[in-house]
Amino acid sequence: MGLIEVNGMRFYSHHGCMEQETKIGGNYQVDVVITADLSPSASSDNLADTVDYCGVHKIVEREMAIPSKLIEHVGQRIVDALKAELALAEAVQVKVTKFSPPIDGDCASVAVVMKG
Repeated sequence: MGLIEVNGMRFYSHHGCMEQETKIGGNYQVDVVITADLSPSASSDNLADTVDYCGVHKIVEREMAIPSKLIEHVGQRIVDALKAELALAEAVQVKVTKFSPPIDGDCASVAVVMKG
């Protein structure tokens, strides 16, 4: 068993409960950790035997393009899509970070971590 991490994927998306957030959009970062059996690819040195990072990015990009009110909802959609579309994914953890959230105070970011 092993972990594949795809970190620091950045997106400009339109998530939020406030009307302004969905119109203007904002900056987000997504980090993914996938638990999978990496022994076949470690032996074969063949991309077909592992989780393709490009495939992970395409799934995350697609889900981040769908506006949602809550980043929890976005994160769970990403978890569900990765598990459904990546045959080797035994477990998935997704962290969605929202930069400069509209909080009444100084706050660099907020984040949620979803697991599945």
